[in-house]
Amino acid sequence: MNKNLLTNIISFSIMILGAFSPLYQNIIFSIGLFSLSGGLTNWLAIYMLFERIPLIYGSGIIPNKFELIKEEIKKLIFDEFFTEKNLKTIVMSEVQFDPDHLIESVGKNNLFSKFVEAIEESSLGNMLTLVGGKAALEPLKDPLIEKMRIILEDFSKISENGNSDLVKSIKSQVENIIEIRLNELSSDDITKIIKEMIESHLGWLVIWGAVVGGFIGFIVGYLNL
Repeated sequence: MNKNLLTNIISFSIMILGAFSPLYQNIIFSIGLFSLSGGLTNWLAIYMLFERIPLIYGSGIIPNKFELIKEEIKKLIFDEFFTEKNLKTIVMSEVQFDPDHLIESVGKNNLFSKFVEAIEESSLGNMLTLVGGKAALEPLKDPLIEKMRIILEDFSKISENGNSDLVKSIKSQVENIIEIRLNELSSDDITKIIKEMIESHLGWLVIWGAVVGGFIGFIVGYLNL
């Protein structure tokens, strides 16, 4: 049995008890009546959030405003998760790197060795033997590493400058996906989602409505003694 029904049954029972009680009849009846009134009023208000009632203006707020709710859901997603700052952080972490750190991690000697191996395996290998072999290429080591560092640095700048377009592209794709998914939601879907999220908490509105109503009923009954 849910909170709404149980609360209203208890309130109604107190009212009936008050109607036949030999003691404090007015107070008990007043407590039950006001408690039932508070509980039913809050239950009706909750019901009117999700359901349209003919001839009652303001009922069915959620299904009536489901297009606006979808826009707010979309806005919430982008404002909290897919901001340009967040997307840029993700993109930068993927494409940015430090050329010097990269060269150091690979090793200058290793890079130069690979360069020499490439020459030896190419058609220039025989010529290299004629001019003194690997030792002849040694003076090229530092200029080669510096050139590689410049190339990597230029690539880093290109990647960094391209971040803005990449962020816009990702944001546009995410927006299209969210738009498609939200357009698949009907009024009933939106109502069901929100109802499942907050229905268990809304039961407390009925309980507190009954409690506050019962307290007011006690004061009214006591003053009428």
